[in-house]
Amino acid sequence: MTTIGIIGAGHIGSQIARKAVQLGYDVVIGNSRGPETLAELVAELGPRARAATAAQAGEAADFAVVTIPLKNYKALPAQTLAGKVVIDTINYYWERDGHIDALDGGVATTSGLVQEHLADSKVAKGFNHILAADIATTGSAACTENRRALATASDHEDAAALVTRLYEEFGFDTVQIGPLAESWRVERDRPAYGVRQNAAELKANLAKAQRVV
Repeated sequence: MTTIGIIGAGHIGSQIARKAVQLGYDVVIGNSRGPETLAELVAELGPRARAATAAQAGEAADFAVVTIPLKNYKALPAQTLAGKVVIDTINYYWERDGHIDALDGGVATTSGLVQEHLADSKVAKGFNHILAADIATTGSAACTENRRALATASDHEDAAALVTRLYEEFGFDTVQIGPLAESWRVERDRPAYGVRQNAAELKANLAKAQRVV
């Protein structure tokens, strides 16, 4: 079975874990506070889930999901994630993360920063512009009219393909943004952020996004 390593057990990480175990994935969840703090979540998820440290979750993963505050991205275990696809859900909240000049000035992206740190991994943006509660509840079958769509971006075709496959399993269409350098189009405060949209609407929202907001 495929094992998803989830680093960060907040709202997004927990919802992805819930849906993943429903779909038959094994999940290993790690956070910065230690496995013992995840006992209640793991008990809820059942036998397909176990708690670990962040490094152990990265090591166990066939692919990983990172969902932590941006200010902590340099703590991600680069060594254990090397060679693996890493789905980055991280968003920039300067109120929490502190101001980052490269992001404020429009010369970097959140996923680009993660990719720089995880230089030997294949980072793809995913699940960052959907409310956590919607991840497990708003998907639908492939032929559903007006099906919800989510975006991804990556510098690696196989990483983008993996996100596309996972979106499909979760019940969403996929819109490809392109490389990580374009992933700002789906970051916070852009038109595609946080709203329900089908594929055509998502493409339109991506196109009208402004680099600096």
